[in-house]
This record gives sequence, structure tokens and C-alpha cells, in this order.
Amino acid sequence: MLVVFIRAVVLYILIIASVRLMGKRQIGELQPTELVITILLSNIATLPIEDVTVPMLMGIVPILTLVCLDVLMSQLALHSRRLRKLFSGEPKIIISEGKVDEKVMKSLRFTVDDLLESLRSQQVFDISDVQLAVVETTGKISVFQKQTVQAVTREDMKLKTECADPPQLIVADGELCTASLKFIGKDEKWVSKITKSAGLTLPQVFILTADKNGQYTIIRKGDAD
Repeated sequence: MLVVFIRAVVLYILIIASVRLMGKRQIGELQPTELVITILLSNIATLPIEDVTVPMLMGIVPILTLVCLDVLMSQLALHSRRLRKLFSGEPKIIISEGKVDEKVMKSLRFTVDDLLESLRSQQVFDISDVQLAVVETTGKISVFQKQTVQAVTREDMKLKTECADPPQLIVADGELCTASLKFIGKDEKWVSKITKSAGLTLPQVFILTADKNGQYTIIRKGDAD
């Protein structure tokens, strides 16, 4: 039992490191090659765990080989559009000027239900509102709505506004997020001043968000209940 436990821990760490090395992607955003690699990694990792007679190297070597192969192909794809197209495909315009392209739907094996479901996921419930829709290489549909149904913006109304980054998470459950603090141009002394003015210590802060202008929101632990 101890052997199985140790094998599981080692392979778990190895898989996590491998996935991190391959890059941050959600399951729905994986390219076909990345999805294949992910499935193979999970299948290979189970063999040494389920069968203790299988040497650990029989799991570790294939995993590292596949990860290295994926990283290598990713690097090559960065410098070759043809290679990217070969392995990942290319985006397809499925709706143009408000008209659905049935040929593209057939080539992608998209049903009408698939199309409508994808539009609804983009908060579009009326297909007549769509000016342009593109099926990305991940299978996700990007939608551009007709100007007549788009929400009015401040630019449309000729209102002058300043573009600013949204507030960043500075403290999460008592822990300081140094990268976010650096992003807004503040330091730990500024955080200490803010917490003291609220009568709190850092461990007592549940959430602290702030922007580059120094505007902040602070929530004490217990107040979020």
C-alpha cells in the first residue's frame, strides 16, 4: 500500500509539472494536439499506479517524452504558420453579413443546435442579431453583433472618460499578493497604512482590492459571512 501511495504522489507531482510546462489552458481552450497529449498523460500515469509490477520509469519516460514533444512542436508552431494550421487548423467564418454559411457548417459537422447553443453561450439568443461569427480552432464561437443591437457606449455618446485598469486583488485571506501590489505601483507600507486606518492587521483582512489611483475596498474576516 505504501508503494502505491508513493507512486501516486510522484506521478501526481510529475503530471502537475508537465501540465504547467505545457501552458495554462482551460479544457475548452485546448488545441487538438494538446487535448491528445492530456488524455495520453492521464492514461500513462494510471499504469504504474494500478500495477506495482510496472517499473516507474515505464510511466515517467513516456510522460516526459510526450511533454517535451509538445513543447517542441509548440516552439516550431510559433515560427511556422503552416505548421500551426496543420496541427491546430484555422478559424472558420460561419456567419458573414448576417448569413449562415451552410458549407462551413457541414465541413465542421456543426448542427443547427450546436450553432444556436454556441450563440447562447455568448448571450446571443436571436441569430438575426449576428453580423459575424467565427468558429475558433478550439471549437468556440466568437460573435460580433450587428451595430443596431449593440449597447450604446460612452464613446458613442461623446462622453469623455479616462481608461483605467480595474482594481487588483492585493490581500487574499490575510496573504499579500506582491505581484498585484507591484502592478498598481504601491508597496507594503501603503498596505500597512490602509489596514491600520481600518483598525486591522494583515491577518485580519479577508479581501483587499485597490487600483492605481489608490482607491480601495477592504473586507474584514467574518464580515463576508
